[in-house]
Parts: sequence; C-alpha cells; structure tokens
Amino acid sequence: MTYQETVDWMFSQLPMYQRQGKTAFKKDLTNILAFSDVLDNPHKKFKSIHVGGTNGKGSTSHMIASILQESGYKVGLYTSPHLKSFTERIRINGEEVSKEYVVEFIARHRAFLEKQKLSFFEMTVGMAFDYFAQEKVDVAVVEVGLGGRLDSTNIITPEISVVTNIGYDHMQFLGETLPEIAFEKAGIIKKNIPVIIGERQDKTTSVFVKKSNECNTEIHFASDHYELFDTDLLGIYQRKNANTAVKAIQNLKCIPVSNQDIASGLKNVVKNTNLRGRWQILQEKPKVICDTAHNKEGLQEVMSQLKREEYDKLHIVLGVVNDKKLDTILNLFPKEANYFFCRPNIPRGLNEKELKELARENNLNGNAYDSVSEAYKNAVKEASSSDLIFIGGSTFVVAEVI
Repeated sequence: MTYQETVDWMFSQLPMYQRQGKTAFKKDLTNILAFSDVLDNPHKKFKSIHVGGTNGKGSTSHMIASILQESGYKVGLYTSPHLKSFTERIRINGEEVSKEYVVEFIARHRAFLEKQKLSFFEMTVGMAFDYFAQEKVDVAVVEVGLGGRLDSTNIITPEISVVTNIGYDHMQFLGETLPEIAFEKAGIIKKNIPVIIGERQDKTTSVFVKKSNECNTEIHFASDHYELFDTDLLGIYQRKNANTAVKAIQNLKCIPVSNQDIASGLKNVVKNTNLRGRWQILQEKPKVICDTAHNKEGLQEVMSQLKREEYDKLHIVLGVVNDKKLDTILNLFPKEANYFFCRPNIPRGLNEKELKELARENNLNGNAYDSVSEAYKNAVKEASSSDLIFIGGSTFVVAEVI
C-alpha cells in the first residue's frame, strides 16, 4: 500500500476515537500489551515522561520536549490528535516519523492488527514506542490519549508522571464528577515514581494524595510554587503549563537539565517541536487567531484572553463535535460577535444548522455554512482590516484552516 492507502486503512477499518467517538473507545489494556509483546516490548527500551490531564497536556508535553532538546538529548514526542498529518503524532527532536516507516510498520504487522482487532489508537501507540526504541531516543515524552488508568500509553514506567489539571471532558467515559475523572487520570501514577500535579483543586486533591500514598511516591503540586516563565507560546493560559513543565523537569532524578536550558527550551517550543494551533496568529489585518480549546475549562481561558484583544468587530468561525455538552460552553462565547457556524469534516461533527439553532438559544447569532473553508472564507470577506477573526470550538475546525 502507498502511504495514503495505509493511513486510509488505519482510519477506516479500525476505530479512531477522535473521528468516531464512543464506539471506538476501548477500556482495556489487553490489546496493547499483546501488541507490545509482539514488538518485543519497545516501551521498556527508553526512558519516558508521562503527561495526562484535561487541558494543557499537549502544550506541557511540547514544552518538556523542547527543554530536553535544548539540553542536548534525543527526544521522542508522542501526542494526539494530529492537526494536518498523521505523522505529527510521532516525532523525534521535532522531526515527524517518515511516511515510509508508517507504511512498513503497518505492512509488517497488518495480519496481527486485523486478527487482534486493535483500535486506531492502540496500533499508533505501538508504532510510536517501536519507533522510539529503534531510533534509540534518550527519553520520550508521552501524552495520554484519553483518561489515564486504561489508556494505551499507560504500559510505560516513566521517570515522572504529570497531570496538568482536571476538568469536565469525555464524561461519557471518565465519570460525571471531578473526583471520578481525577481517579481515571490518577491511574498513570506508578509505584515509587514521582508525580507532578499542575493545579491544586479542592475537589480532586484528595484523590491524587490517596493514590500517591498507595504508590509510595512523592507528590508535588506545581501551583503551590508558581513561577512566571517566558515562552514563545502566546496564550496567557500557557503560563500555568510552563510552570507545570518546569516543575516536572526540576524533579527528574536521572535526566539533568540546567536552568539555562529550561529558559531556552520554553522560548523555542514552536521552533523545536513545531507545535501549532495554540493561540496561533495566522495573519494580521484582519488579525486571525485560532485555538484548539474545546471544553469548558479550556474555552474559559481562551475567551478571557480574547477579551484583551483590541478590534472594531469580532467574527468567530465556530464548529463543534456532536458529543459535547454545548450548554456548558456556548454561554462562554461573546454575544456581540458575528458568527460563522460550520461542521468539521469528521463523522462526529455537529451539523452546522443544528449548531446555529443551539447557539441562537444562547443569543449567539450568525449564518451557517456547509464547510469550515466556506465559513472562514466568508469571515475574511466580511471583516475589515481592523477587525478580529477567531477560529475555534474544535481541534478539527482549526486543523482545516491552518
């Protein structure tokens, strides 16, 4: 198969949560353990750092990777979902895995993948760990896909575990309350492995303390010792992520990093890792900003920063997926904006007309368009040079624009 045929096969034949939702979710580690055995357990052949949480785990992972790169280490980085290309998920020192490797890996293991009925995420995790082991990385930064306790990445024994924060997202899988969600996220805490919790939260602190006591591990709450660091990531919310990333680096036992490398790594996150979609400015006059925030806590941060911008008129290109509790997020958006409702081009995308009606109930008004590109094109057409266009609501809306 060609690369495109290979990726199409991965996307279509086997479930992919980001596109299909609940039907693709497996609460079980049996498959990934079986696949790892076939691969000769590659996850045991490199050091790792495990990063979970509701918001900021992607940015925090990229910050940690950038800092380690500045220290001269060969750094693997596994994240999800991707924005434009599947290969973004697996990187070494910012360089994406080659298309040739993806094709060869799937061809070599296709019979097992089909027989075992591995999910998209399970096979991708196996691919990443195999690649990092073959390339002999010094350390891999591994972002949790969903939850933690039963996430496919949770077969690693990291040097340190990181949980950025806890919010209401993926509740159909992780629980209806913050303590229930925290319990799933705390599942990445391992025996005698230190853990960094990004934010001390009243409803979840006891969950993490209990788990760390059970695992006989030291626990640190990054927010208890907040420091302000400069970073090239423009979102104000990145300050908390930077503090969490630095606390994780400072508590690594066997991977020395200097303060100079920490400072340099934070200032070169985009250059070192090619992170995109986080308060990213796409153009000026009119100013166009996109952000992948898609749940209540993330959007609260983004909308707060949006209020600090200066403009004559605000235009918002908005699309969402159909399993979000929209009543918790639509009321966060500014009512004075001109909206361009659209559906991201995935099966989970919410119909633009339905989104328009639900938004209207929250006094958000605008027109519906049958594609993200049409919505964006019309927003640019209507905006003057002194206006601001914001694109968001879903990772997949942002992916179709950048």
